[in-house]
Amino acid sequence: MKDHLLKYNDFTENEINYILNLTEEKEFKKKEHILTSGDKELYQYFILSGCIRGYIIDFNGKEHNIEFGFQNYWFGDMESFAHGTDATYNYQALEDLTILAISKRNWDKLSEEIPAFIKYTSELYRNAMIFQQKRIAEHFILTAEQRYFNLIANHPDILQRISLKNIASYLGITAEFISILRKKSIQR
Repeated sequence: MKDHLLKYNDFTENEINYILNLTEEKEFKKKEHILTSGDKELYQYFILSGCIRGYIIDFNGKEHNIEFGFQNYWFGDMESFAHGTDATYNYQALEDLTILAISKRNWDKLSEEIPAFIKYTSELYRNAMIFQQKRIAEHFILTAEQRYFNLIANHPDILQRISLKNIASYLGITAEFISILRKKSIQR
């Protein structure tokens, strides 16, 4: 996490140690849930190793993958975390997972005591907002095929780490269509 913090801001060694002391390392096995919708989100999480999926469940009980997270990725149901409401999102480990968890109390403490932490989180939020805007736009502007190949280009190892079913859900297409696209790309 130290390298990730320094990538976004010039934290002092003492500030980094203070931040790390306010986090708690947690481990989850593959398929284990970190958060289930309806629960309160008490933490924000930083992935040290492994990967997660964030998903919602619609009115018919169907799961829709909204995000995947890999090493050096923050995740959590931000609305629940910030406002104490019930979580909308579910987070599940897709591989054995090691994360750092930081409580709301400690997050707020860092925001009050370390100005560089405010700058860091502001950059994180800005990047997250840009990513979400791009993702929404791509859903309407690009074809399903283009969305699939963009995902593969941005995450070359995703097919080895995440099932076609989960990728298809994330892209809003079927696993069968992904199989057709994969065959098409092999034939090229």
